[in-house]
Amino acid sequence: MSDDFIQQKPGAALRSWALYQMMAGAGWAALFVLSVAAILFAVWGIGLLLPEESKQAPDPNAFLITAPAEVMPA
Repeated sequence: MSDDFIQQKPGAALRSWALYQMMAGAGWAALFVLSVAAILFAVWGIGLLLPEESKQAPDPNAFLITAPAEVMPA
């Protein structure tokens, strides 16, 4: 992009600015996606380090699951 904005056509300057803004946004989006992927891979890696017994344990949230209420016939 040229530093001499006075001699640059307005349409070209606008296109250059828009392209820069879109590329900067794409860069931030890529950084965010890679950060989320790194966190997920870290959790997956920690899961691989756990002993096999911990993977066979019962669900600690089983008390949250309740049976549906009985329907009384009319």
